[in-house]
Amino acid sequence: MASTPLPTLGAWTPGEHLPAFDGAGLVAAASRVREPAMVVREGSTGRIGIGFGGAAQPGASGAHPWVGTLPALWPEWLGDRSFQEVHGTRYAYVAGAMANGIATVEMVVAMAQAGMLGFFGSAGLPRARVEEALDRLEREVPPGAPWGVNLIHSPHEPDLENGLAALYVARGVRRVSASAYMALTPAIVHYAFAGVRRVDGQIVRPNHVFAKISRPETAKRFLEPPPRDLLDKLVADGRLTPAEAALAATLPVAEDITVEADSGGHTDNQILTALFPTVASLRDRIARERGYTRPIRVGAAGGLGTPDAVAAAFGLGAAYVLTGSVNQACVESGLCASGREMLAKTALGDVVMAPAADMFEMGVEVQVLKRGTLFAPRAKRLYEVYRSHKGLEDLSPAVRTELETRVLGRPIADIWADTEAFFSERDPRELDKASRDPKHRMALVFRWYLGLSSRWAIAGQPDRRMDYQIWCGPAMAAFNAWTEGTHLADPGARRVVDVALNLLEGACVVTRAQQLRSAGVPMPPAAFRVAPRPLHVPPDALAAR
Repeated sequence: MASTPLPTLGAWTPGEHLPAFDGAGLVAAASRVREPAMVVREGSTGRIGIGFGGAAQPGASGAHPWVGTLPALWPEWLGDRSFQEVHGTRYAYVAGAMANGIATVEMVVAMAQAGMLGFFGSAGLPRARVEEALDRLEREVPPGAPWGVNLIHSPHEPDLENGLAALYVARGVRRVSASAYMALTPAIVHYAFAGVRRVDGQIVRPNHVFAKISRPETAKRFLEPPPRDLLDKLVADGRLTPAEAALAATLPVAEDITVEADSGGHTDNQILTALFPTVASLRDRIARERGYTRPIRVGAAGGLGTPDAVAAAFGLGAAYVLTGSVNQACVESGLCASGREMLAKTALGDVVMAPAADMFEMGVEVQVLKRGTLFAPRAKRLYEVYRSHKGLEDLSPAVRTELETRVLGRPIADIWADTEAFFSERDPRELDKASRDPKHRMALVFRWYLGLSSRWAIAGQPDRRMDYQIWCGPAMAAFNAWTEGTHLADPGARRVVDVALNLLEGACVVTRAQQLRSAGVPMPPAAFRVAPRPLHVPPDALAAR
């Protein structure tokens, strides 16, 4: 069946260059995203093609009937404009808070200098390290540029979580990435609403929560106002004023919801194209029912390692995109050089789920690198032993020997001595509980391995290379395939801003290619494949925010 001819608006007269109608010409035209594109028809053949410049005459006739015009497309225009307006960025692009300082101060500063937003990976670090990072961020981030830190749910250490939230409030940290939350805690609600007030009739929220979620039920908790009893407790504790609590009862806990699909670290291995629309619809329904007047942005994360994936996320309606695994492989990452080299070799199928250190007893898992390390099978073996034994004293000699020689790499007695020393300073209550509960004592010993394995990968401890725990999602494999044969294939050349700009620039090209195809232009498959190239931060990046 013949296709219906596209209606024409008039005629287009070429300028310096003739229009492209096939092959390499269309591929090259798709990359010219910063220029308006004229969709035209070749009068003699009826083919649809692309022209630039020239002159369009409405209602006229000529050799090149004018079908339509696509406006210029810039990386700065991807996403929800309110993201840039609220957070003061040039781009709707976020580098996520990889724990244990893997998302370094250097990474956050580089993102801020480029007009993007980065979160320092404070999860798992002692308070002194966090305070040191805050000192540096305050000194090194350009004045007025945005930055943030992580606030992770710590079910085993609520005092640490509450203390960090109070620290962030006191230090004027304006953005936190809230991760691993399955329910609201006093810490996150305290941070979210400290300082909230009305000024000239307008609500002012000095603190911004980026809630990283992978389930609609978790998203709902952040989209709704906090429970009344939780607000009352915070008022009674002196952490919120009655006026702040009254306003909090009318507002969502978070106005930036990061939908996390199949990512590295904590993940539910969800599919972004299924999860994002579900959460976006939930946002719309709750906003309508609650009568919210302020925008609530829904961003996308997980699996974003290529321009195609970033374009797809924005195509779903993402207000911003957040990357993780690909940043961990960059030189600014806190991961050791050998760990970054391991990531650079990752292919699809080289990632696996393994028990998480922070929620080991609950059976929660994280996604990690499988290639080049034995962490995942060793961690799973520890969980099997934990589930099937009442305590360390219940271990048979054979199992104890297996764990000490093939999994833990140290005598259990020595590990327990280190564990006692650690918790005597960090949280003595854990030792009290272990003295009463043999199974908890066993869990603390096993968590010693799970906790240190990620730090061995950061420090690059050579004798523990096979125990490296490196959080990684399938985006890393896609990134490696995309960058093969380019300057970004070299781990030493991967820089977070260069990666970000290539992803955004490429997403514009992919988006433009799809727009042209939707306008009837027969775009070749090559138009949707954008190779990385050396890019630099625009000199006016900060001024253009």
